[in-house]
Amino acid sequence: RGGGGVAASRLYTEEYFNNEMSAEGIPEIQRSNLVSCVIQLKALGIDNILGFDWPASPSPEAMVRALEVLYSLGVLDDDAKLTSPTGFQVAEIPLDPMISKMILSSSHLGCTEEIITIAAVLSIQSIWASGWGAQKELDEAKLRFAAAEGDHVTFLNVYKGFLQSSKLSQWCHKNYVNYHAMKKVIEIREQLRRTAQRLGIVLKSCETDMLVVRKAITAGFFANACRLEAFSHNGKYKTIRGSQEVHIHPSSVLFRVNPKWVIYYSLVSTDRQYMRNVISIEPSWLREAAPHFYHQQRPNPMLH
Repeated sequence: RGGGGVAASRLYTEEYFNNEMSAEGIPEIQRSNLVSCVIQLKALGIDNILGFDWPASPSPEAMVRALEVLYSLGVLDDDAKLTSPTGFQVAEIPLDPMISKMILSSSHLGCTEEIITIAAVLSIQSIWASGWGAQKELDEAKLRFAAAEGDHVTFLNVYKGFLQSSKLSQWCHKNYVNYHAMKKVIEIREQLRRTAQRLGIVLKSCETDMLVVRKAITAGFFANACRLEAFSHNGKYKTIRGSQEVHIHPSSVLFRVNPKWVIYYSLVSTDRQYMRNVISIEPSWLREAAPHFYHQQRPNPMLH
């Protein structure tokens, strides 16, 4: 406030404001993942994406990458039109196309129930009660559910524990899980089950076979694959496409575990680029999931 006698609380220093902050905000269309925008336009029958009158034009590089990912997902054909049935099915699921493709792939792998749960968790900000101010206790609670495979399987462990509890609110408080977030997960999950059934997706559970779960995630998020740098002592990864330097976020159950190959759900930028919601994979799954994406004119040496 600027009222009489009331001190202002500043969110950043004057030096940071003058030297680091842009005079104008970056338009959302330039910051967001274009993949979702492109498929929405395609579903509306707008095929000339490059000639579309964007409110703020995305970069050509971002546009090419979005089209390339959608093509590799099997969502677009050689003429950049929605494929049948995959493209139309992905457009029908009200989520990021990568999550939608993950769900479609889970039908063939026999793990739809597990993948729909993961999709529901990824659709909200966080299932953890991180605002309680006890980071040590939260980290210890995560260890009770931590899966060696990574965060996605850890989410399944939390979901199972939540469903098995007879006193949900107390269970959440004890385990530093956000009760309202879990109720939202259940709500989104039921919506996704209904959508899957309407699209003819067979709902199956893989029980304890987490290998097929990891393969289904790879089928949707192959573009987010990373490899641990050789002889890295600080957990430095490089993205397979683009060789961008990234690190596993401290909130991940794989933080400091550093598997050789991982896939992330999202990146967050602070002093470094951090991967959030990370799972370990095998490199051979990348070629299986997206041969067009990883088999370019010259073979990618990182896949060997």
